[in-house]
Amino acid sequence: MSQSIERDVRFLKRYAIVTTTMLAVLSVAAFTRSSRNAKFDVIDVERINIREPNGNYRMVLSNRPRSIGPIYKNKPFGYEGGGRPGIIFFNDEGTENGGLTFTGSTCTDGKSVTTGRACTNGTYNASTHMSFDQFNQDQVVNLDYTDRNGQKLMGFSINDRAPVDIYEMVAEQKTIMAMTDTVARNAALAKFRAPRNGVPLSVQRLFIGRDVSKASVLTLADPNGKPRLRLAVDSLGAARIEFLDEAGNVTSTIPGK
Repeated sequence: MSQSIERDVRFLKRYAIVTTTMLAVLSVAAFTRSSRNAKFDVIDVERINIREPNGNYRMVLSNRPRSIGPIYKNKPFGYEGGGRPGIIFFNDEGTENGGLTFTGSTCTDGKSVTTGRACTNGTYNASTHMSFDQFNQDQVVNLDYTDRNGQKLMGFSINDRAPVDIYEMVAEQKTIMAMTDTVARNAALAKFRAPRNGVPLSVQRLFIGRDVSKASVLTLADPNGKPRLRLAVDSLGAARIEFLDEAGNVTSTIPGK
């Protein structure tokens, strides 16, 4: 009789251990599953990092103070963060390849309300900028709105950029700017800014929009960034087509006068 009781007690102990373990596993699984599918009505945050499974950045959403600086293959470079509120995009390798930023502030007591920078009282600055970058380079497709106290520009532009790795380019520029010899530094900067294998570092090839003169314009430029054809309707409603040479001189117009 006692052996039977001991056997039953051992069975109950094993049963209790197994049951407890299974409940713990199920509880953890339920908690994990619910956390992956969490739903919130309102989320107040200062920054959200969206990453790939390998840890690479894919997108960063942030306010100004917590905004991210330039990133190249998950390495910071160029300048510190803290100045680009909005959304920054990254490619498969964790390198920045575009973004959406937006600002707008008035000037009070000689400083911008949001940035703290010096300004003239009663003025304001606003901007919205969306861009897409060339691979391992900077922006080549842009959508912009800027307004400096009523001086507005709104438009779409396309740039050409030399196939120069931006990380190496920024490192080269930093080395040049550290030179103490002014003559040597200026010569190095001139060489740095020169075309690479005949391709300028960066030129605007196309602009469509409304410029600060209140004209709606379409400007097409050659591979060196020189405007060669311009269609415009000025602030008074007069329309014209202009053909330009490499020096920027208008060679002919439609209408002729």
